[in-house]
Amino acid sequence: MFNKVLIANRGEIACRVIRACRELGIPTVAVYSEPDIHSLHVRMADEAVLIGPAASSESYLRADKIITVARNLGVDAIHPGYGFLSENAEFSRLVEQAGIKFVGPPPEVMELMGGKISARRVAIGAGVPVVPGATEPVSSFEDGMASANDIGFPVMLKASAGGGGKGMRLVLSENEFKSALETAQSEALASFGDSSVYIEKAVLKPRHIEIQVFSDMHGNHVHLGERECSIQRRHQKVIEECPSPINSPELRAEMGAAAVKVAKAVDYVGAGTVEFLVSDVDKSFYFLEMNTRLQVEHPVTELVTGIDLVREQLSVAAGRELSFRQDDVTWNGHAVECRIYAEDPDQNFMPSPGRITRLRVPQGNGIRDDGGVYEGAEVSIFYDPMISKFATFGANRNEAVERMRRALQEYHVGGIKTTIPFFREVMDDEEFISGEVDTSYISRFMERRRNAELPEVISDMALIANAIAFKTADAHPTVERRERGIWAARARLAAMKNRM
Repeated sequence: MFNKVLIANRGEIACRVIRACRELGIPTVAVYSEPDIHSLHVRMADEAVLIGPAASSESYLRADKIITVARNLGVDAIHPGYGFLSENAEFSRLVEQAGIKFVGPPPEVMELMGGKISARRVAIGAGVPVVPGATEPVSSFEDGMASANDIGFPVMLKASAGGGGKGMRLVLSENEFKSALETAQSEALASFGDSSVYIEKAVLKPRHIEIQVFSDMHGNHVHLGERECSIQRRHQKVIEECPSPINSPELRAEMGAAAVKVAKAVDYVGAGTVEFLVSDVDKSFYFLEMNTRLQVEHPVTELVTGIDLVREQLSVAAGRELSFRQDDVTWNGHAVECRIYAEDPDQNFMPSPGRITRLRVPQGNGIRDDGGVYEGAEVSIFYDPMISKFATFGANRNEAVERMRRALQEYHVGGIKTTIPFFREVMDDEEFISGEVDTSYISRFMERRRNAELPEVISDMALIANAIAFKTADAHPTVERRERGIWAARARLAAMKNRM
């Protein structure tokens, strides 16, 4: 195993990797930017080094600075976490050239599977079904329109070089295509330095289900089952489950075999995730992309399979064989994860940075909180506002959801807005409880919320109108009656404004 590991990341994932290293007796090095000097991952690591100012481009994305720190401190492995440089093939290549082990797949594999178009070609070559679409980037508006018409509207434009919903646009008709293409290309260039986008058929009301795969340097390729990731906002997942509510042993085996085919086709090494769109009608599935790193939602797989994915990552990177084979993997119980963000759901999930004045994390059986903050910590305006991956485990889905419902009532974060109140409502929503969700669930949920508030608003407006009518119609009211009417109207108006 390694002598010292540097974590090229921050926040809760850096803390997660540090905890795994500590269990293995491996000293750790944290890197941090100026606003992160008091962050939890800095406090937890054995050593910590400042690498630059707040801007990611001058700190967490500076491969040269990170590698220099690793060399100076005798580091023999770098774990990239997720985000930042985790899927940057050039960073992986520079790390290996420096004589340091990169905890992840080889750079050639990252390049091949990191490009959406090249990844589609791999899936097709491996005999895995893909969403109908183009295999080349859009070269011009005219070519793109012709391709979209061949595929048939609605279509989806997607950035070739990245994910996370950046450079992605749903196009329902020809009239929308030109502006959607320009917007997608501009966003792709700003986010990934590459404006290329490609077109694929839009699968309406799909489920987003992914398969966790794991491979070692000795040719062993295994899948650890599926995760349901359909509940998303702005194409970013916010609630994940393992297994999927539509799970069946047959579907899991079929999708798992397809994911392993993709991993074998590129001689994959380490933890990876093969993502699929699944029709909720006939359970047909289509390859979407491959993430060549650990996923945010990995805790639900760990809870259900009992396998520590970060520990296994380190072991495989050190050259060891997987500690399990396919027949060893079992799925017991059910797990649900909510991503706790410093965001305001009532303001379209806008970030809500600031100081955490109070933090009370739930406890009890079946509770897991992978947090990256503490009471008094500052949620920065400069980075992703996730503060915790919060998961519950139960013998079945009902028990896991009931436990999440109870735990969210106990989870309190003061000083900032968070997504906790939103999750409390979701856990009581009949559509979520039924498990009949798809990628447009949140838009439907928010619409139901607005519709539920509308009758109250109408009632308030009627009462105000009545109060005004009472005042004007009664030519000679007593002072007491007039004052009661005015104050009642004011109180109702204030309540209405607070809800709108």
